[in-house]
Formats: sequence, C-alpha cells, structure tokens
Amino acid sequence: MESSLEATFFRIPEQVLSSSGQRMPRLGFGTAVYPLVPPQVTKQAILQAIELGYRHFDTASIYGTEQQLGEAIKGAISLGLIKSRKELFITSKLWCSDGHGELVLPALHRSLQNLKLEYLDLYLIHWPISIKPGIYELPIRKEDLLPMDFGSVWAAMEDCQRLGLTKSIGVCNFSCKKLADILSFAEIPPDVNQVEFNPLWNQKKLREFCNANGILLEGYSPLGAAGTPWGTNRVLECEVLQEIAKAKGKTVAQICLRWGYEQGASILVKSFNGERMKQNLEIFNWSLSEDELKRIHELPQSRGCDGELFTSQYGPFKTIEEFWDGEI
Repeated sequence: MESSLEATFFRIPEQVLSSSGQRMPRLGFGTAVYPLVPPQVTKQAILQAIELGYRHFDTASIYGTEQQLGEAIKGAISLGLIKSRKELFITSKLWCSDGHGELVLPALHRSLQNLKLEYLDLYLIHWPISIKPGIYELPIRKEDLLPMDFGSVWAAMEDCQRLGLTKSIGVCNFSCKKLADILSFAEIPPDVNQVEFNPLWNQKKLREFCNANGILLEGYSPLGAAGTPWGTNRVLECEVLQEIAKAKGKTVAQICLRWGYEQGASILVKSFNGERMKQNLEIFNWSLSEDELKRIHELPQSRGCDGELFTSQYGPFKTIEEFWDGEI
C-alpha cells in the first residue's frame, strides 16, 4: 500500500541537469543552521524531512552539518524510510580555504568521510573567492582574502566528477561575468549556480544568462533568511506578498516557494519546524495568477546577502559592486 508520505515525494518535480543528465528534485532541504543547535536536533530534523518526503539535501563543509546528514541517511535506511542512499540527492560545497586547485580533491574526500558516503550528487564552489588555506572560521579575516584561480579550481572540480566522487558540479554566488569566465574554458560546464533568490531579489538578469547556458539556478534564502546574519524579515513582512497569501488561503512562505518554482528555479527551504516542513511541500497542486505574478514582479529589488564579508581594501574585491560585477 502506498503511504501518503510516498505520495508527497512523488509530487516533487525534478530537473534534468544539462551536463550530467542527473535528475535533481526542485525542492531541497537546507541544513545551514543559525544559531547553531545540538547535532542531534539537526539529525532528527533531517530524519523527519525524509519521512515527510524530502529527497534533496543541501549541506557544506563550513555548515558543520555534514556528519549529522550522514547519520540521518544511515538512520533513514535502517528505519525503512528509504531503501538506499540512491533515493536521495546530496549536495555539499567547497569552502573558500580549500578553493585552491591542489586542495579541492582532499576537501571533497573529507566531506565524503563526514557524510559516510561514496559519492555526492552535486559539489559546488561555495563562493567565487579563496582565503588562506587551513582556515575554517567565520567571520573571515579581511587580510586572509585571496583571488580564486578559477582555472585550476574548476579543473580540479572536473576531476572530482570524472573520478565519480560527485555526479555533478557547479558553483554558488557567481555573477554572469564570473560564470562566463568559467564557461570560457570549462570542459564540463557547471550544472547549477546556487544564489540568493526570492521575490525581492528575483535575479532576472542572472536567470536569463543561466537559462541561455543550460545552468539551473538554485535559490537559497527564498523567504529572506530572517533571523540570520545574512538575512532580513523584509520578504515575510512584504505587504504585497501578505495580501496575495491571505487572498489565496496560503502562507507567505508558500507564495514565495511557489513563485520561485514557477520561475523555473530549484528552491532550498530550511525549517526544522515539522508543521512548516509539511507546508513547504504543499506548493505543487496550485498556481499563481497572471495578476499575482505581475504584482510580485513589480516589487522593488535589492540584495539581502550583500557579500560585504568578502570585500577588503587588501583583497581581490574592494567593494560590493566589484564582488557582484555590478549586479546589485
């Protein structure tokens, strides 16, 4: 007998990634937690997410949640929630201090060891900048910022895919210009560009560039990441979004997620609240009207995550404008 949980999972649409041909669920579960919580809380939240039907999980070496995700995967198999790891799509990311050609492969091996997995489904360059090797702390010291050698780092990322340690590769927080730099020499083009994406920062120019080049735009902070150092309340407090939500009998979060889905993006949600986890899955059997989409597209646009952390008079990017190549 098919359970309601299985039915939920099969409603999550997938995107075929251009370079690898892999199928990626377009709604994923994020594990970047702020403020930090005990490891057991993270593990239990991921287990609950798997039980509810999430199959795409996003982590990173700097998040400190790879180990908990790995334990949750093992637990989900032993509990019979999934038959094998193959049912899941797992993403992790290369931190800036490992953003040096010779350090990429060792960094991926460490992530796989933390996760207790033989391969990732997607491995991403976390930010388009390097820092001095061996530093895994936030905030980043301005004097440690270094330019990233895209050529050697991307070549090493391609090696990771060729070796079967990851099925797909991509980037995060890359502008059109930086993506074009990678595409100019890549033997394996990036499958994904994971960036901030919500109704108040709709990435129109970047989405068009990604679409034209076979790159899937994946959105983080789809609700504005309220309560984090990089986020704001402005998305959830937006009057237009609140009015649309009230009229449709939906939550503001559901409006934002459905909007992102209708723009053709993959969306990452992060909530450890069981009821919100369920609500975030309930976006696939309804749609926004043309008038509602028009109102959303007319909202004023500005970045929430400005990248100031990566700017310095001593580093490769002196200003936020330089870091984003004017895309602000």
